[in-house]
Amino acid sequence: MDQHFLTPREYEIFILLIKNEGTKEIANKLSISEKTVRNHISNVIGKLGVTSRTQAIITLMKNGIINV
Repeated sequence: MDQHFLTPREYEIFILLIKNEGTKEIANKLSISEKTVRNHISNVIGKLGVTSRTQAIITLMKNGIINV
């Protein structure tokens, strides 16, 4: 699994999530809707086969896709 596992937007959103940004802050920062942010998060959760954004972050970090 490498960084290309995520779309550029998914990667960008998860980088902001690990910086403790909330859905609303991410949406404002990226000029997209909160629903779009949630959809991207859900897509990654589905790709990874996990059940939460926390599990997704942990999995992505363990696989070296995102770093703190």
